Amino acid sequence: MAAAFERPTFCCCRKVVTGSAKSERLNSSRDCPVDIASASNFQHFQIQHFHLELDINFPSREIQAVEVLDLVCLQPDTQSLVLDSHQSLHIRSVNAKCRCNSGENSWPLSHRLDPFTEYGSSLVINLPAAIKPLSNFQIIIRYTTADGPAIWWLDPELTSGNSKPFLFTHGHSVCNRSFFPCFDTPAVKSTYSATVMVPPGIRVLMSATRSTFDEQENIYRFQMEYPVPAYLLALVAGDLISADIGPRSRVWAEPCLLKIATAKLNGTVERWLSAAENLFGPYMWERYDVVFLPPSFPIVAMENPCLTFIISCILESDEFLIIDVIHEIAHSWFGNAVTNATWEEMWLSEGLATYAQRRITTETYGAAFTCLETTFRLEALHRQLKLLGDESPVSRLQVKFEPGVNPSSLMNLFTYEKGFCFVYYLSQLCGDTKCFDSFLRAYVEKFKFTSVVATDLLEFFLGFFPELREKCVDNKEAQLSFLRFLLTGTSELFELNLKLNAIPLQYSSFFLFQTSRMYTGPLYEDLCAGTMKAIAIETFYLTQNRLHVNLRRAIQQIFAHSANPAAVMTFLEDKPSDASNPISLRDVNVSA
Repeated sequence: MAAAFERPTFCCCRKVVTGSAKSERLNSSRDCPVDIASASNFQHFQIQHFHLELDINFPSREIQAVEVLDLVCLQPDTQSLVLDSHQSLHIRSVNAKCRCNSGENSWPLSHRLDPFTEYGSSLVINLPAAIKPLSNFQIIIRYTTADGPAIWWLDPELTSGNSKPFLFTHGHSVCNRSFFPCFDTPAVKSTYSATVMVPPGIRVLMSATRSTFDEQENIYRFQMEYPVPAYLLALVAGDLISADIGPRSRVWAEPCLLKIATAKLNGTVERWLSAAENLFGPYMWERYDVVFLPPSFPIVAMENPCLTFIISCILESDEFLIIDVIHEIAHSWFGNAVTNATWEEMWLSEGLATYAQRRITTETYGAAFTCLETTFRLEALHRQLKLLGDESPVSRLQVKFEPGVNPSSLMNLFTYEKGFCFVYYLSQLCGDTKCFDSFLRAYVEKFKFTSVVATDLLEFFLGFFPELREKCVDNKEAQLSFLRFLLTGTSELFELNLKLNAIPLQYSSFFLFQTSRMYTGPLYEDLCAGTMKAIAIETFYLTQNRLHVNLRRAIQQIFAHSANPAAVMTFLEDKPSDASNPISLRDVNVSA
């Protein structure tokens, strides 16, 4: 990996693509970061747009697909196009089309699928000599999907309504290469369009700014008018209906869930969007809709542009619904508009989004709400640091990937909470929260619809606060503070002035409605370590049936490691649980 991306410097050595001139865009490839999670040769091409034609077949669990990529070749002597793909994709044919001196020509192209990692393959397409540098051409790929990690097929009995089959896709981090061949790296963004055919009675939604439905042909058409990375393309198809919850927001859910989903979010989403706009600038994606997915959805929520995916189980908790939806709203600025250029710096999206989420909750619900949520998360971070140790490579903000490592496996509390701590540290350096809000607004305006590295953020920060740049130049210790946060796993996190002055907790009612490991685990540990262990045991006895089995095991282990474990287990003996399986690290990781 290039040294410039292993160790941040304080000189702006990487030209940022602004999109203001075609020549700038074409020449920007020399500055592309290295992404070892991508098999593609994305540095050799400019993708201007791509289109998908999808025919979804629920009985066979297949999608017959045609993909059209509009490309520009950037470098001479480029003999092949390499796309990220997956062994589950059956590539039926590949063709090229371009306009030459003799008019528009089309050629069938030879191709092969080479192994890359366990999470993907490389699709190597041999290009004709007629494709010249800086010329536009199209690649047309006909393929069929099978069971890949991005595509989730659900039988009716696995949905909330038990009436119709269901399909959703999940692209983060590197899964969408099993949905469509692509430059599957956050460094590359483009617009896209799609045409989707489904059986009658199935509603299709996508993360797009425009959508239409041809009722006669039962065809949905979508258009994403702003450039996005491949992982943010998402599709859901099933028995879905909607209700408006604001002037630019709609909630989608299965019919049996729509009433409660509407009641929970009606009017509040617009309030959160308005607060975010006041802090970080205009919302640029036009619509913000939310779709509630069945419990099989593998994470809590996903920030797909225009259409947040969120698990329906969260409707049981008002507080978690608030926190998670606001977090995904924050991604509209940090992650979707301005994206980390490599997966080694995921904190550029998640850390900034977490900071923005807490600024929004402070503005809408007050400092006490934000402080309580932050305290529990940072406590969990300290526990994970103790578990992994300061020297663990996973505990660094700027993780150095090894070939073959799936970026999704490194999504953990450090990405979110240590990223938040670094952003909070930057806000403290400038000395004023409102001034830092202004910096973030300017940062989004400058870098929107591009992908950045840490150097871009830090250089822009020092340029926005020139007095801090002077201190950094004259003070090596100030420079090392940046590097220490990014490149080490130190547990000496900066002390955050959260002003937690005896916030009262009603433990029984809190545990009755909170069912996430994010809060319940740390609270049980604190209660068992003090004088309130009896309350903890009684509360667990009353609420354990509402908890996920992994969380129940974790809490039972907390009891077992405290004093008199035999008495605890006797008290709970009428609620046996299989505690023989160890708790894996992923059970303490929290994805947003």
